[in-house]
Amino acid sequence: MRSIYRSSPFMGSGRPQVDPCHTLRRIVRMSEKRVIIAIDGPAGAGKSTLAKRVAEKLGFLYINTGAIYRAVALWALRLGVQLSDMHRLEQLAKESKIELRPDGRVFLNGEDVTEAIRELRVSEAASKVSAVPGVRRALLALQRGMAEKNNVVMEGRDIGTVVFPEAQLKIFLDADPAERARRRALELLEDGRHSDEQTIASDLSRRDERDRRRKEAPLVQAPDAELVDTTGRSLEEVEEIVLGLVRARTSNGKAAAY
Repeated sequence: MRSIYRSSPFMGSGRPQVDPCHTLRRIVRMSEKRVIIAIDGPAGAGKSTLAKRVAEKLGFLYINTGAIYRAVALWALRLGVQLSDMHRLEQLAKESKIELRPDGRVFLNGEDVTEAIRELRVSEAASKVSAVPGVRRALLALQRGMAEKNNVVMEGRDIGTVVFPEAQLKIFLDADPAERARRRALELLEDGRHSDEQTIASDLSRRDERDRRRKEAPLVQAPDAELVDTTGRSLEEVEEIVLGLVRARTSNGKAAAY
């Protein structure tokens, strides 16, 4: 899969790569409590790419909460439910059977909808569905239940503030608007769709406004979250920062801001 981050300036330079993950996994196994890493941030900041990598390196379960809202949105679209019908959307959220499997596949009511929820119309609908207070409340227990018996890396927009305010490590991932638009354009290109970055930037701006102004679980940085700006940084560099923060928190060290 093509990285939406910029290429690392160190790749191919012969710089020795230190893999801290073996030690980290050992530290985590020695912990008596499950470990929850919450990664929040706006669309296009690179949350999904990073969260998958970190979860894989640590042997944690990766949970993409955006996929949960997309699944509900897909069901609503299939049933012809108006996205303004908040009561019916809440009902669908309560009745849906959503499963996120370790291999990344997403199931809705027993059907594999991994590809279907990536459609542009579903993405646009999910942004509106996720703003419905009743939907967010209905899906809260589902999200918490997924992490009940596992060490997890969970990404979304309200993980550190609402879903798991007690998470051992909270990351707020951000990037400047131009960088986020560039990354989103690459994601669309991977799906065989093309859109100019200016249009994407406008769409992201509207989504940011909707996410930050919604009454239920708005997009905000938790007071105790570490802000990581990914602008101009490669995936390897951001991953190294986050793993360093994980190491500091799980070994009772003190995490630094980046």
